[in-house]
Amino acid sequence: MKPHIPALFRVAALIILAAACQHKPSCHEEMLELLQKKRTEQFGARNQYIPQAKLEFMDSLLALPHSTPAQTAYCKYLKANILLEIGEEQEAIALFEPLLKDANPYQQDKIRKDLALAYLRLGERSNCITGHAAASCVLPIRGMGVHRDIAGSRKAIPLYEEVLRRHPDDLESRWLLNLAYMTLGEYPKRVPAAFYIPDMEGDTTHRVNAFEDVAGDLGLATINMAGGSITEDFDNDGYLDLVTSGWGLDEEMHYFHNNADGTFADRSHSAGLEGITGGLNIVQADYNNDGFRDILVLRGAWKGEYGQEPNSLLKNNGDGTFTDVTTQAGLLSFHPTQAATWNDFNNDGWLDLFIGNETDHNGYNLQHPCELFINNQDGTFREVAHRAKCDYRFYVKSVASGDFDNDGRKDLFLSTMDGLRKLLRNTGVQDGEVAFEDVSVKAGLHHEQGKTFPSWFFDYDNDGWLDIFACDYTFGQASLAFYTAAEKLGIPAGSPEKMLLYHNNHDGTFTNVAAAMGLTGNVFAMGSNFGDIDNDGYLDMYLGSGNPNYQSLVPNKMFRNLGGKKFADVTASARVGHLQKGHGVSFADMDNDGDQDIHIEMGGAFIGDAYPNSFFLNPGQGNNHWITILLTGTKANRDAIGTQLRIVCTENGVRRTIYRDVNSGGSFGASPLRREIGLGQATIIDELEITWHGSGAVQKFTNLRADQFIRITEGSAIVEPVALKTITWTLPNRICEPQPLAYHR
Repeated sequence: MKPHIPALFRVAALIILAAACQHKPSCHEEMLELLQKKRTEQFGARNQYIPQAKLEFMDSLLALPHSTPAQTAYCKYLKANILLEIGEEQEAIALFEPLLKDANPYQQDKIRKDLALAYLRLGERSNCITGHAAASCVLPIRGMGVHRDIAGSRKAIPLYEEVLRRHPDDLESRWLLNLAYMTLGEYPKRVPAAFYIPDMEGDTTHRVNAFEDVAGDLGLATINMAGGSITEDFDNDGYLDLVTSGWGLDEEMHYFHNNADGTFADRSHSAGLEGITGGLNIVQADYNNDGFRDILVLRGAWKGEYGQEPNSLLKNNGDGTFTDVTTQAGLLSFHPTQAATWNDFNNDGWLDLFIGNETDHNGYNLQHPCELFINNQDGTFREVAHRAKCDYRFYVKSVASGDFDNDGRKDLFLSTMDGLRKLLRNTGVQDGEVAFEDVSVKAGLHHEQGKTFPSWFFDYDNDGWLDIFACDYTFGQASLAFYTAAEKLGIPAGSPEKMLLYHNNHDGTFTNVAAAMGLTGNVFAMGSNFGDIDNDGYLDMYLGSGNPNYQSLVPNKMFRNLGGKKFADVTASARVGHLQKGHGVSFADMDNDGDQDIHIEMGGAFIGDAYPNSFFLNPGQGNNHWITILLTGTKANRDAIGTQLRIVCTENGVRRTIYRDVNSGGSFGASPLRREIGLGQATIIDELEITWHGSGAVQKFTNLRADQFIRITEGSAIVEPVALKTITWTLPNRICEPQPLAYHR
């Protein structure tokens, strides 16, 4: 095989960078300098996600002499919208109001909607951020979520009603009007009948016990723009910590250490994360098999020509600190991405890394091929995507890895904004490197149209074969509020395929069963993940919705798996229908009480859309049993990623089987690598079978007690009990007045 010329140049560049790095104080410092340089380069009015630069440019235009009144008015209108992006709603209102008075009727229609939105967001800022409460912005809005400062919503309402009198088919304004009434506790009784949207409280046909957002009480309600979430035990004390990121290159990462006493400690700076900024997504793995989980930071997604940012590999030093080792590991590249998956693709016992990059075929003409980094087993990687036949150039928003055909090799799934879903079958090592074959058409994944975003492999029906979930992200010029209102009103709105659930047919093909499984609603998911909220042994889902538009105030969604036969929307009863933009999602039993809680990174694409993160505490969903298993590989990779578990137990006299793979869950957010598995009513595991990935070794254990934490090491016949305390969170007495939150920037 002839060498790939661009790859040779890249290898040469990495060698030069690595050599240069050795002569610097540290490559960690090099990354800090690089991130600062990128931040400076991106500051410009052409960058749609830097409103501060756009504001400077607009002020310069307004300062020009001899501008006509029409030119000045238009610049003020644009400036007002930029002020909304920065979060200066009051200043925006001060510009919109005189513009509305002096505009012609056509211009007034647009300005009136923008002014209404500015008031709505002013109310949101004064109530949901400055006066944040656990119930803030959770649909249906009630209790402490109802606005105390009513000025914003009260002024938005007549503006939206005037818009609807003039344009009754404006579904976006109709949705936001109903929300405004709800923030005042006046939905549905005060909503004019002509503008009423029914069922905004949500479906409660299937009920679960309500979760409670305790992030503010625990000091976890950092206020970021969009970003990632990891729940993991980073110091091997048995208790799950939390790491978050924000996509802005001025937003540092946060590391919250679980003190195992009901509190967390913010150790972000002492951990060495100061200056490590950016990261729309983060994912953990022990890349060097030293027993400590490291962090991959993914940057540049959505930013187009400004998205050529470096990713970061943060090595866990085992002493509470992290060091950026990107360059010396051979991972330095400059492509926009938020999508990556760790797995052992060549079965050598070391974790490899696949990264799905964003090539925008509609502009910029910049090529960003996917990357496959094979682990050299010495702390470095080699990039082989071209040789492995997986260097695709798509607008990739999600990648997932799993063994869909049960042949012992880990395959790849790519979800893209190009309207394509790619299934790549791992054909094993060929000519010295792993290779993949595109089997998308053969597998039946080409039938549905539409752009897709989050995805994952999981066995939703416990038949021993991995299925695929993907969520459509197709919408037109309208905001998500438009589509959500249309759905509630039964009005056709050119709906996309919505959710896709590909059932594995056990023969290399898949069938989309989303409709039959009840997954028919609009969700427009971004951050999302899966877990088992009720310990029934079937995997549920929590999907974070949104897009950059401020008008896209639509709820995040939770779906409960009903025995592998159906999914039910339990968002309303679970009290997790947050209206803010949902990004990285993690399912984790953070308090070691046996049920999984949920952390979600909130916030949008602009600083004015930053919002406190949420930590939804699971109150328990009945008396089902559970087991938590920490696997340690010896011949397999240390984290045992890719290892398969088969659990046989007897529930109410009936034998059943539960299947799990070791991974961090969905494509946008990361759950812990220990396996937290619901057992339903079974109190004993009759048989646990572990197929260690990489080595292929199979171990079986019998007669294991439920409701305990255990550790199993590859090759050992010992099942080691792990003594962990059940944590009672230190929650202050709830008082009537919500407490303000400090920005953590």
